[in-house]
Amino acid sequence: MRGSARIPALAAVLALLLLPLIGPAAAADGPAVKLSASQAGTGGSVTARGSGWRPGTLLMLLICGRATPSRGVIGGTNSCANGDGRAVTTDTRGSFTRKLPVAEPPVPCPCVVHVATVTGAKAEADAVLQVAGHPVAPLPAETSGGRLSILSDTRLTGSGGVLTWFGAPPARTLEFTAGNVGTTPVKDPVFRVGTAHGVFAPQWDEQQWHGTLAPGGKALVRLPVELSAGAHGDYTVSLGYQGKVIAEQPWGVDRPWGVTLFWLLLCLVVPAALFRAGMAVVDRVRPRRPGGVRHRRLPRSLPRPARSRASGPEPAPTLPWFTQDSVPGGPAGRLSAPHHDSPTSPPTPTPKGPT
Repeated sequence: MRGSARIPALAAVLALLLLPLIGPAAAADGPAVKLSASQAGTGGSVTARGSGWRPGTLLMLLICGRATPSRGVIGGTNSCANGDGRAVTTDTRGSFTRKLPVAEPPVPCPCVVHVATVTGAKAEADAVLQVAGHPVAPLPAETSGGRLSILSDTRLTGSGGVLTWFGAPPARTLEFTAGNVGTTPVKDPVFRVGTAHGVFAPQWDEQQWHGTLAPGGKALVRLPVELSAGAHGDYTVSLGYQGKVIAEQPWGVDRPWGVTLFWLLLCLVVPAALFRAGMAVVDRVRPRRPGGVRHRRLPRSLPRPARSRASGPEPAPTLPWFTQDSVPGGPAGRLSAPHHDSPTSPPTPTPKGPT
């Protein structure tokens, strides 16, 4: 009896010990999403439940056409109803539950509910959804034989110049090493380069690389990347091929401080110019004071009239405030201090010093 009672107890202990190991093993299968209904019409809604995601991760839910879980979304987010998407953040267990309105994507079905991470490491999952009343078209033929693979990390090369400092469009070159892991050559592959700012969806641009990759060969691929004028902040450059995102590269764009400096100078120069123009207008329209006479500056020297030789020699220059006529006693007066010349006046005693 005692041995039979110990067996369930040991089984319970082993279950408790193995439970933490079973959880990560199930989460290691990858992120997944399930829908409350596999078919819905426009105007309705479906509930998406996800599991196996990273805890505290921001996700975006979109209804996309021309897509299957096996091939992904062909055409990227351009095939999705982006205006009716929803965002959700996973809980501490990596799960979520979100209600999603049903909208028709811009391309025909087959359709899926596409769930992808917005920030952090790239992860995505798809669940089949039939949108009632939406047209259905076969998927484009899948190319066989040659398959490209990224053999190195992507990097952005180049730098901005003086024009970029004043608001010109920032431009870089996306470089990576691509290899052909298929059995047939790949000629002139077309890549899709997308730029996204913050949590917004990327804007895609097709870039064709001219060249041929033989089976087992590799080559350095350079693709131009350009943003709009005045762009600044944190951007993400995505690289897509055959409808799948195969690489992402962050790009921090500096603020165009030249534009800020220009506006600061403009705010200083324009008020100063307006002030000077206003003062000039006020000085011109200001009325004169009553009885006031405007004084005009005289020239420093006036031309002297010509003297004839018959007029005699030119008098010696004198100071303007002291002339011979102003001396007491008339023009014959002395310029020195007056003293008595009378013979009857007693002589002026002179001091004598010791001999």
